[in-house]
Amino acid sequence: MTLGQKIRELRENAGLKQRELAYQLGIGEGFLSKVENDQKPLKRDDLSKLSKLFKTPIDELDSLWLANKVYSIVRDEESALTALKVAEEQLKYKNFKNA
Repeated sequence: MTLGQKIRELRENAGLKQRELAYQLGIGEGFLSKVENDQKPLKRDDLSKLSKLFKTPIDELDSLWLANKVYSIVRDEESALTALKVAEEQLKYKNFKNA
């Protein structure tokens, strides 16, 4: 699931229209539509607003936001999966070393 898909799901489950959520976030309805369709990135600061509004853990939203950011960097790279596996190993090593 992408962040855009999650936002749409949360909004629809809450019975909000795009314009209502856009207003609460202080963004345009068209921009929110693009966020929900994964065509535009949402600012990280807006995640706390979404978390409070929908009573959703910030960690879940933050993980989806970061995943979208990583994806946007590697999506057109031929060796994307290999690079992601290497990055995963580096993170595991760093966490093991710091433990």
